[in-house]
Amino acid sequence: MSTPLIDAEELQATQGFVTVLDVRYQTGGPAGADEFARGHIPGASYVDVDSELAAAPGAGGRHPLPDPHHFVTAMRRHGVHLDRPVVVYDDWGGRAAARAWWLLRDYGHADVRLLDGGWSAWQAAGGAVEAGPSALPQPGDFDGKPGAMPVVDAVDASAAAVLIDSRAPERFRGEVEPIDPVAGHIPGAVNVPTTRNLDNHGHFRDRHELAQVYAAVGATPEVEVAAYCGSGVTAAHTVLAMEVAGLRAALYAGSWSHWITDPDRRVETGQPVSTQ
Repeated sequence: MSTPLIDAEELQATQGFVTVLDVRYQTGGPAGADEFARGHIPGASYVDVDSELAAAPGAGGRHPLPDPHHFVTAMRRHGVHLDRPVVVYDDWGGRAAARAWWLLRDYGHADVRLLDGGWSAWQAAGGAVEAGPSALPQPGDFDGKPGAMPVVDAVDASAAAVLIDSRAPERFRGEVEPIDPVAGHIPGAVNVPTTRNLDNHGHFRDRHELAQVYAAVGATPEVEVAAYCGSGVTAAHTVLAMEVAGLRAALYAGSWSHWITDPDRRVETGQPVSTQ
């Protein structure tokens, strides 16, 4: 693949030859299954972030990576095949669907793409709409083990040459924290919120713009880069955006919600002094 993205027109042209996963989810937003039932891409299967793309909250954070057997079983249930392309989408700028993209890639699936612009782009392009609850397709033959995508733990994340915090600036600075019990960021991190990955229409910026966004914080092909967010979901959006830009970043899957489980790990607040 030349890009991890697919546009609505291309998906329309390839419908029937790809497996489509609806990964609608928003932190604090409407229930994805209800939104799916109101309307979705025909033939899509609804995938739940909390129960199928993550393990139960705990010491590993709010959205730890799922148990491998559980994830593989879920993907088979949704009709995923190893030799059939997969397209994932949501209605949150790709922030939830990127988690499914990242996991499938991590398990070795060679052809996974995210619908650029998501559900809104599909509707704007005149794509057909199907309503009703998810009807599971014929089971797929998906199989694999995690390890194809780079990951880091808390120690390696803090040691990365560039550590990107993908959360909103006010959460990064520790001015507000609506979800986790501790506010702030990992010492040494730089803030590139996921909004910087998108244009005013909710589509990913082109590779040159994204390369400039990340080069501005020191993320270039020559350095080790890691990304985190609140719980490891939206940081996958950063990893995907960097891939569009021709860059590679490791995911700190536990992210901030894991970092703060150890009181010995330092926490910073405020805006770091720029070295650029």
